[in-house]
Amino acid sequence: MTEPEDPSRQRLKHHFAQRVIHQARQILEIWQRLHRSEWSAVDLAEFGEANLRLQRFAERFEQPEHVLLARSIGETLQKVQDNHNRLTSESINELNRLMHRLSRTGLRHGDELDQTLLPPLRKPIYIALQDFDRAERLSTQLEFFGLSAQAMESASAFQASMAERHPAAIVMDVDFAGSGVGLRLAEQAQEGLEHKLPLLFFSLHETDTPTRLAAVRAGGQEFLSGTLEASSLLEKIEILTCVAHYEPFRVLVIDDSRAQAMHTERLLNSAGIVTRSLTDPIQAMAELADFQPDLIILDMYMPGCTGTELAKVIRHNDRYVSVPIIYLSAEDDLDKQLDAMSEGGDDFLTKPIRSRHLITTVRNRAARARNLKSRMVRDSLTGLYNHTHILQLLEDCSFRARREDKPLCFAMLDIDHFKQVNDGHGHPMGDRVIKSLSLFLKQRLRKTDFIGRYGGEEFAIVMPDTDLEAARLVLDEIRERFAEINYPAQPQDFTCTFSAGVAQLNTVFDGLNMASRADAALYLAKGAGRNRIQLAD
Repeated sequence: MTEPEDPSRQRLKHHFAQRVIHQARQILEIWQRLHRSEWSAVDLAEFGEANLRLQRFAERFEQPEHVLLARSIGETLQKVQDNHNRLTSESINELNRLMHRLSRTGLRHGDELDQTLLPPLRKPIYIALQDFDRAERLSTQLEFFGLSAQAMESASAFQASMAERHPAAIVMDVDFAGSGVGLRLAEQAQEGLEHKLPLLFFSLHETDTPTRLAAVRAGGQEFLSGTLEASSLLEKIEILTCVAHYEPFRVLVIDDSRAQAMHTERLLNSAGIVTRSLTDPIQAMAELADFQPDLIILDMYMPGCTGTELAKVIRHNDRYVSVPIIYLSAEDDLDKQLDAMSEGGDDFLTKPIRSRHLITTVRNRAARARNLKSRMVRDSLTGLYNHTHILQLLEDCSFRARREDKPLCFAMLDIDHFKQVNDGHGHPMGDRVIKSLSLFLKQRLRKTDFIGRYGGEEFAIVMPDTDLEAARLVLDEIRERFAEINYPAQPQDFTCTFSAGVAQLNTVFDGLNMASRADAALYLAKGAGRNRIQLAD
């Protein structure tokens, strides 16, 4: 019979694993920051040094998954260095793939590997409100969502905490510790910092424009007033502190001159933008379907098919109506440029063009296009994927899982007795519960899981590389913790629960059949008393 492991050794392993996860999160932050600037030799050196620290920590603290990832990242960076620090689409794609894998480590409870059983080491959120009791209640609620939060009792306590450790974010009452004192404390906290801390201001009462202007000058990125409720606060914090992997922009360059296409590709690669070149415009539609670019750069004059003709062909397909098209041509006649833009183009750049001008234009256009697309495929209340898109993602993941011979699960969730919440407390409170569960799922699931609002109080989750038992364990823990959240109401606070049905992909059924089986399992969970997870046969 094996001896039980020493509890003190367990605590040490826990601490060491958190150190490794903390370093992994720092690499993800650098990766995200790199994509806001042109990648220079200095940037790559910083990235490489952070990765060496990750490898050193992982080897020292016996975290094999992180050791392998750090070595793979180092090998890819070495190839870039051997190529005179020139990035290629292949190296960007490889680094992004590794960042995907890194972002999955330690970001979900209940994974199978030892090192990912631990919750991520998150810097705390500092909450400084006039009402200390309210700050403590908010801290407790945020803990339910997996965040570490610390209520501040006084200005000196806030300053001491800042001196000891910088937080992930600051929630500051403009009148904390006195009228207008919160503004000054927050401004002092940001002084001398190369990267400003996410800062959210709060006021119990509606404020005037000079106060809001002072909040902006103090570095405030958000301003809330009135009732400060945990789920809405978490929503803001989630946006301000997101360090998930960054998905590089993808650009398709269509130019009959191979030399010009390669030149454009090298410029965009230098900024961490994945680029694919095409010299035959007739192949454009097949390439679009395979590559799914965020933006298209199009030469205006090509043999066999002009740029304006190709733009019209692209716009005929509903799937590419919102993909920005930028003409890049030596044409300097303004009237011809305007005519070209009226034929499906969004911008016109004239050759020769400065690299910074091209990169900035591409980034801005691609970012807006992504933002627009996200609004089209997401639910307006929760920000989760809508019904149609989550089913499309299920189909895509089913195809990929079969091809790679990996497990895939699909779960349907439904809030129990939701009609009683709406009838007893009103629809605004019902919306708050829906948003609360959506945020809870985003916090507790992996970044590689897809979460959708199926309709009303129903949710759907696509869980790649997850078998039935692993899905049950994860969802059961989420179910138990979600039931602990209190919602303020009269005459007394209340709690909510949810039921779920889970199905796994097999050789017989496709993605849509998985959805039907998960729905049937959910129906059984409801019939068996609710507040439970039911697995499909």
